[in-house]
Amino acid sequence: MSQGFGREKRLLVPRQFKAVFDSPTGKVPGKHVLLLARDNGLDHPRLGLVIGKKSVKLSVERNRLKRQIRESFRHNLESLAGWDIVIVARKGIGDLENPELRHQFGKLWKRLARSRAPEQTGSGVSDSPHA
Repeated sequence: MSQGFGREKRLLVPRQFKAVFDSPTGKVPGKHVLLLARDNGLDHPRLGLVIGKKSVKLSVERNRLKRQIRESFRHNLESLAGWDIVIVARKGIGDLENPELRHQFGKLWKRLARSRAPEQTGSGVSDSPHA
């Protein structure tokens, strides 16, 4: 599996985000973040980020967070295959230093990977843009 973060690894349209928000099969709350996940029926995970001005005021901080989260996501692609993941940032996440962010997300990815039931079936509904 490629380690890049191309379009196929991203949630791109509101419909894809909505599918995860409406019926998450996995939910991992963290201190400054909420991870919502849903089976996507694909052989790779897709990531969507929700980092609003309300939770992180400065755009440079929001961009730094996005870079750090994407980097962490790339390093954990193998264990996250088959999930659509939306990360919702909460107040205080902008105060974390990069090493602390990496550490937190390392733990969150592991918890999400463990939360997957051994026998989970998809809903059969495809939300890929090519359907």
